[in-house]
Amino acid sequence: MDIRRLIDTTRMSAYQWLIIALACFVNALDGYDLVAMAFTSTAVSAELGLSGSQLGWLFSSALIGIGLGSIFLAPLADQFGRKQLIVASLIINLVGLSLTVATPSFSLLLLFRIITGIGVGGILACVTVLTSEFSNLRYRGLAMSIYASGYGLGATLCGVLSAQLIPTQGWRSIFVVGAALTLLALVLTLAIIPESPETLAKRGQHDRLTRLVHRLGKGEELAGRTPTVRSLAEQPRARARDVLHSDFARVTLALWAAFGLITFGFNYANQWTPKLLTEAGLSAQQGIVGGIMLSFGGTLGSLLYGALTTRFDARRTLITFSLGSAAVLVAFISSTHIPPLMLALGVAVGMLLNGCITGMYTITPQAYPFALRATGVGTAIGISRVGAVLGPLIVGYLVDAGWNPQSLYVGAGVVMLAAAAAVCVARAPR
Repeated sequence: MDIRRLIDTTRMSAYQWLIIALACFVNALDGYDLVAMAFTSTAVSAELGLSGSQLGWLFSSALIGIGLGSIFLAPLADQFGRKQLIVASLIINLVGLSLTVATPSFSLLLLFRIITGIGVGGILACVTVLTSEFSNLRYRGLAMSIYASGYGLGATLCGVLSAQLIPTQGWRSIFVVGAALTLLALVLTLAIIPESPETLAKRGQHDRLTRLVHRLGKGEELAGRTPTVRSLAEQPRARARDVLHSDFARVTLALWAAFGLITFGFNYANQWTPKLLTEAGLSAQQGIVGGIMLSFGGTLGSLLYGALTTRFDARRTLITFSLGSAAVLVAFISSTHIPPLMLALGVAVGMLLNGCITGMYTITPQAYPFALRATGVGTAIGISRVGAVLGPLIVGYLVDAGWNPQSLYVGAGVVMLAAAAAVCVARAPR
């Protein structure tokens, strides 16, 4: 019996949901790691005497590392297995965090943040794929949304701990906690996360494959038959450049464009909204509240997207979210003279943009066969970092050039329309 078909079509077992929960925890660590520099920046600058440009490089260093890890580590998961690469990436992440605790200078701190980002990049690509592969077709979107919601939970935890620990224990304590949580994740991964059925079949580990089927709660469906993974036999061994092979070039380029445009809009809105709201005539406090509403809506948006995909097609739901975000971005900046309406629309902006990010995590693994899946997801996440960096940067130059907030948000709406068009094209080859 083909195990992949079995996982896709049967109910989700308690063990499958446990895998999703652990994936959410690991993603929460990524959220914690990526915002740790933001919350410790004031204390770090004071201790190391950093300039504004040096601090800017520290903010970007983890994103650079994520791009490197996503592009260069993720393909190894298609060759050696998902679990092995998750473990390796967690170890890299742990090394980066541990070295950060003892760093004496800016240059070493920059290097250690890049190392941490490389680990996060490998984790993001592999855990995204793992979550997709161990959820069934009906609940895959919901599973991905639970996994994606972990980012916000981790970022929130980092903020709470920073407020409590930095005044008394110093900024290094935040990275000590991050390292301890990463070590816990490593132990839990070794104990709980299974290797993918395809990898076990490729290695000829049929006894482990049979035990996995029973652990997944599929023993009755197997009914004593020898487990197989038919899709694996149909797929040649993949190479990293195969994501641009003629069979996948169209969907790969479309996914890269969609992922890059969506992360462009997401990072632009999340980082510039408080400042642009004050430029539109609101007080600084109202600008901060507007930014908080976007973050609050983001947590709801990931879960809403997942709930909708239990009834509707994931790709069409993503297109709807992209089109909706374009309209709501314009409505949001046009409602600054009515603060209650503006705050409500801020929640909607956060919901839709975060739902789009979750949507990309959902549809990207489905676009590739097993042998190319981690490579495809890794390169897409790596390319999306370009949009993450360029979004806030380009807006800064446009502000200096005299663009007003209304024009900037209309521009962001156009970006999301382009993202919706790219998702329309990103249909997996038959």
